[in-house]
Amino acid sequence: MNIQSVITGTGSFIPSQIKKNSDFLSNQFLNDDGTSMEYENEVVIEKFKAITGIEERRYATDDLTSSDLAFFAAQKAIDDAQVNQEELDYIILAHNFGDVKSTAIQSDILPSLASRVKHKLGIKNPSCVAYDILFGCPGWIQGVIQAEAFIKAGIAKKCLVIGTETLSRVVDPYDRDSMIYSDGAGACVIEAVKNDSSSGILSHIAQTDALDECYYLYFGKSFDQAADENIRYIKMYGRKIYEYALNNVPLAMKKALDKTGIDIAEVKKIFIHQANEKMDEAIIKRFYRLYKTKLPEGIMPMSIHKLGNSSVATVPTLFDLVKRGKVENQEIKKGDVVILASVGAGMNINAIVYKY
Repeated sequence: MNIQSVITGTGSFIPSQIKKNSDFLSNQFLNDDGTSMEYENEVVIEKFKAITGIEERRYATDDLTSSDLAFFAAQKAIDDAQVNQEELDYIILAHNFGDVKSTAIQSDILPSLASRVKHKLGIKNPSCVAYDILFGCPGWIQGVIQAEAFIKAGIAKKCLVIGTETLSRVVDPYDRDSMIYSDGAGACVIEAVKNDSSSGILSHIAQTDALDECYYLYFGKSFDQAADENIRYIKMYGRKIYEYALNNVPLAMKKALDKTGIDIAEVKKIFIHQANEKMDEAIIKRFYRLYKTKLPEGIMPMSIHKLGNSSVATVPTLFDLVKRGKVENQEIKKGDVVILASVGAGMNINAIVYKY
């Protein structure tokens, strides 16, 4: 009888504060050299929505930080899995910027966010090891891959994996790309389960390209030339990221699926990082083109329209929402084969083939 790594519980936390596209009409958007943009904000926002699909996003309220969001999502995942939290062997928490208070300009990662979540949960067991990982937007999926490795190595039976971010605290208000980012948290409990049905993680793949690609996403100064140069914000080369993702993510997903021997026709859902609607659509189309097969309708659930891009939180949040029947016309059933995939800073890519 095989030992499989099975997701037994999920949870997510969607912040209550809604930031609509219209809320950016009063922003002074600038080009990267500090000059004024060619178009009025109405046009900038209209073009932005057409490309990204984002209509609104969620921001954490001022009293909450990333570790708070992570704690809320973790509680829900633990309750859903119906496990004793004292039996958790690992808490693996993916983020990129730590706890950034609403009034601060500095990241706080001491102690680690995973340790903070363990503290908030009140877990006394010292053998429950808590640590953070920095892996760009694919961080949560990478945490799941690490949990799978611990389980297959026989050194863990129960792991809690969390993805959390408050990107609204690290965006440059003069950069139109600031409209992409949002806040949120998602979590899951992964357990070692003896079964013969092959449910659980079937395969995975990960890669890092850090030559020309290393600084496609980076921390840079404000587009406002008068701003303090010591204060940095999340920046990106959007076109380079788009091309990199389109050329590499479909191939990585194919490698992961091919390792299982499962026909692409058996894949029921693809949960891909909610980065940009047009980019995600192009990735999925190219993925199916690699198999010379037609793209199935409804194969790719989306949450970006209302939730924006919350980095490491997008995939676990979307998976949890679909699992709970909270995404219109989307569901997963027992026995469904799904793919989880992401791309982000590093540049990193990963994918998991999972049987629900």
